[in-house]
Amino acid sequence: MIRLLSLSGSLRSASSNTHALFAAAMLVPHGVVVETYGEIGKLPHFNPDLEGTLPESIIDLRARVGQADGLLISCPEYARGIPGSFKNMLDWLVGSTDFPGKPVALLNTSPRASAAQAALKLVLETMSATLIPGACVTLDLLGKQTDPVAIVNDPVGSETLRQALRAIIDPILAQQAETLRAR
Repeated sequence: MIRLLSLSGSLRSASSNTHALFAAAMLVPHGVVVETYGEIGKLPHFNPDLEGTLPESIIDLRARVGQADGLLISCPEYARGIPGSFKNMLDWLVGSTDFPGKPVALLNTSPRASAAQAALKLVLETMSATLIPGACVTLDLLGKQTDPVAIVNDPVGSETLRQALRAIIDPILAQQAETLRAR
């Protein structure tokens, strides 16, 4: 079984980023489970002085990231950058020993949101995430009123998501097989 953790950079309930992640969860093949992390807006402000006595919410976040085989991230662009709440979450993950090397798929829901995507890639690379090139895709949902079912039913959007999912799942499967052979 493969466990993917989805992280939306938007706190909006009707966010195209969150909807894209829900659609991806609907499209995963058998044997893949997607867990949604929805607590980003409730995390305390990052404070490195708390590393010795982490708040329970940060222990939970790091545990979920650690248990995941890969991460699905979709993040909007605000003022040409990463939303503060999402960057705050990433700052808390810098001290995590489970984050480096974690396979990451980046879903972008707006072709115009290139500044945030570039900034997000830079931050994730600095944190030693493994960005999977074929899993970093753009869905053109800009200005469209859509929901996860509409994305799944859209031939272009659903195929884009399926390709991204295959791109992140295949190396995870290969790593799992290698680990089993080594035992």
